[in-house]
Amino acid sequence: MISPSGTTEVIGILGGMGPAATADFYAKLVSMTPGRSDQDHLTAVIWSDPTIPDRTEALLGNGPDPTPWLLNGSRVLREAGATVIAIPCNTAHAFVPRIADHVGLPIIHMIGEVARHLTTVRPAVRTAGLLATTGTVRAGLYQEWLDRYGIRLVLPDEDAQHSEVMAAIRAVKAGIGGAAVTASLARAARRLTDRGAEAIIAGCTEIPLGLPADAVDVPLIDPAAILAGALVRRARAACGP
Repeated sequence: MISPSGTTEVIGILGGMGPAATADFYAKLVSMTPGRSDQDHLTAVIWSDPTIPDRTEALLGNGPDPTPWLLNGSRVLREAGATVIAIPCNTAHAFVPRIADHVGLPIIHMIGEVARHLTTVRPAVRTAGLLATTGTVRAGLYQEWLDRYGIRLVLPDEDAQHSEVMAAIRAVKAGIGGAAVTASLARAARRLTDRGAEAIIAGCTEIPLGLPADAVDVPLIDPAAILAGALVRRARAACGP
């Protein structure tokens, strides 16, 4: 159980990337918090700013740098009382080094948490497949972290990345879901398992909205759920024994 009187932790959620993924993340945070009443849940502040420029376009050199928006949102959360920041957007983590020293609050690194989580999966995951935005792939965010733990990463080929993964992500952002989106992501995932992936990382927070876990034959790793779990553990630790 988590008691607000036992901790001063206030979760700051830097969202809007996109809005549906932010709502999904907060729902996961609530569902993963043990409690039998409203008062058992975590205090949270949500800043959902859909005007933040597209992170992939920025990384590909085709759009404005979202850093000022991310920094502004972080400051809004701090001024609202947040004591820790969570960013439920994988691609935005490419910009975390640019804001971390200016926020004045710890930022729980979602991709780092996923890498650590993979070391606990049994049977052991030696090769993981990644479904993510082209920005996340090009920035090498998961490659860098999984290398630290000796986990090999396999990626979609360029055609599948564009026609299946990115097309599905854009569809979810546009409010379009259903069987066609699921089939597209499942095909991309199956190609990765055919190349040895023992788990699939849903490395864009829109992907779990279009790809249910039972649509793939190996564990589907949901970074948003892992981030929510890390925040719950942190809050519980702050409460003490």
